[in-house]
Amino acid sequence: MNIGVLALQGAIREHVKAIEAPDVNVTIVKKVEQLEGLDGLVFPGGESTTMRRLINLYGFYEPLKKFAHAGKPVFGTCAGAILMAREIVGQVEPHLSVMDMTVERNAFGRQRESFEALLPMKNVGEDVQAVFIRAPIIRSVGPGVTVLAEYNGDIVAAQEGPFLACSFHPELTEDDRFHQYFVQMVRESLSEAITN
Repeated sequence: MNIGVLALQGAIREHVKAIEAPDVNVTIVKKVEQLEGLDGLVFPGGESTTMRRLINLYGFYEPLKKFAHAGKPVFGTCAGAILMAREIVGQVEPHLSVMDMTVERNAFGRQRESFEALLPMKNVGEDVQAVFIRAPIIRSVGPGVTVLAEYNGDIVAAQEGPFLACSFHPELTEDDRFHQYFVQMVRESLSEAITN
């Protein structure tokens, strides 16, 4: 099983460490050609407008959309979730627009207002460790989207079929359960592909 981590910005190594499993090969994706043969992909945090600029600069835009539209699992954390959203508050155009949700950038405040929380997360655990740094909020989701976690009534993690998104940085903790949940999504996606 091959899972890639898009290596344009963000805590790449931490994501790699959290995804690693005996049956998982992790690819640090720096070139478009490396998307070939991947079974799943992680969009790390960072700064969404900078990431989009780099996606455009290195020719990733159409290949990433194609990857997602092929139904392959994609996991976006923090800025990665913003890249995936169909709508962004205060922004005319979305980025990749693959997930039926509306997000608001920096909704939890600036860098100095960063915080950690333990979240009950559907299908994952009752005390999943989450680090919020200039985090977005998922303001609303479409009918096909499952809310996985909330913080003070705001949606901070959601899933739509093969797409997984969260407002926080699970890679900055020692708790890898959310990443392993994504790895399991990739396993199941591969099993379905074999069956069909």
